[in-house]
Amino acid sequence: MCELLGMSANVPTDICFSFTGFLHRGGGTGPHRDGWGIAFYEAGGYRDFRDPHPSVRSPIARLITDYPIKSHIAISHIRQANVGEVRLANTHPFTREMWGRTWCYAHNGQLEEWQELPLSFYRPVGDTDSEHAFCWLLAALRERFSEAPTLAACDATLYDHHVALWQRLHSLCETLRAKGVFNLLLADGEFLYTYCSTKLAHITRRAPFGSAELSDAELTVNFAEHTTPDDIVSVIATEPLTCNEAWVRMAPGELLVWRHGRIVARFVAESSSSGEE
Repeated sequence: MCELLGMSANVPTDICFSFTGFLHRGGGTGPHRDGWGIAFYEAGGYRDFRDPHPSVRSPIARLITDYPIKSHIAISHIRQANVGEVRLANTHPFTREMWGRTWCYAHNGQLEEWQELPLSFYRPVGDTDSEHAFCWLLAALRERFSEAPTLAACDATLYDHHVALWQRLHSLCETLRAKGVFNLLLADGEFLYTYCSTKLAHITRRAPFGSAELSDAELTVNFAEHTTPDDIVSVIATEPLTCNEAWVRMAPGELLVWRHGRIVARFVAESSSSGEE
């Protein structure tokens, strides 16, 4: 299956260290040779890079490791093709506009009977189950909510207007999980959403910062030399990227909502409790 990488931070942060290890899984330490992509939300804007070639040999991927793009949210994907040919149109992450925002999506897994998901406002450009599911999911949100919730001025009710949207998103993810494997990274520039069907793990780094050693490349960094005491940076990946840190594995059916490096809401499968944190 594919590999996912995400980041949420409270200050503009580059993802060079994590991406350096991650790109080796695209044809080096992993079998995922069918393309890769990465997206950044920065300074109120969005940009992405996609390449249908293995990331371990990609000049564009090497550019990302050497070019410290500072962002609050980043999403990356390495593809192992199961549905759809290897081409740029089938390379994640996929993007669509909704409510005046750029929504970015990457999926790990394979779905059955995905063609039965009805399409309306959004249509795929490529021919993957992943993009089809994205178009269905985003349209379902759009049909339920005519506009984006706004952040309240009072901290005590900061996310109250978002709960219904997040509950709906979790329900849609559960529907897709019933069709196969559906591990998800989704962002709208304000929030990063991570949904686990089988495999996702995360780590939050904050003061006091220490050193981290990559599992897929010979590289160690002392974050204390590159951060301030107020920095909070969370990284999410299919499998832990470092070998000397304690990553937390998500549970099947769990949706986490991230903002500024923190988990602001958590929803779980019906067999468990759900709600905000």
